Amino acid sequence: MRGRPLAGLAAGAIGTIALDITTYLDILVRARGSSDLPARVAGALAERVGVDLGGGDGSAEAAENRKSALGALLGYGVGVGVGAVYGLLRPAIPRVPAATAGIGLGLAAMAASDLPPTVLGLTDPRTWGVAGWASDVVPHVVYGLVTALAFDAIARGRD
Repeated sequence: MRGRPLAGLAAGAIGTIALDITTYLDILVRARGSSDLPARVAGALAERVGVDLGGGDGSAEAAENRKSALGALLGYGVGVGVGAVYGLLRPAIPRVPAATAGIGLGLAAMAASDLPPTVLGLTDPRTWGVAGWASDVVPHVVYGLVTALAFDAIARGRD
């Protein structure tokens, strides 16, 4: 049982790489800019807990760089964390096909990613439009599918 969360964590890391690749392919194909929402979430969370990301010197550039880095790290945390939870839960749903579980997993990861900025008032999903939703749904579904398949492969190798 102890190895399941670790297998889920590893699978979540693999899924997070797949999500990043899918996102960057979308940026490449559509020539769109990358989202600054993760950095804005990081900045808002740091502000709420009283952390000065400028390092005390008041440097706006340093603060923006730290927000960007923290936003990316929070995304990785969600990816590996959701994977670890999946590792705990997957044995309880053995008859659910990996593809079905993966889609659900991707939607759960999407909710975990989208809820904080929505609650913080930094975005409103009702205003996203088709392209905005597609650029969020597709990478998260890819994350879920890759994570579920990677977990099954890792777990099978451990058994």
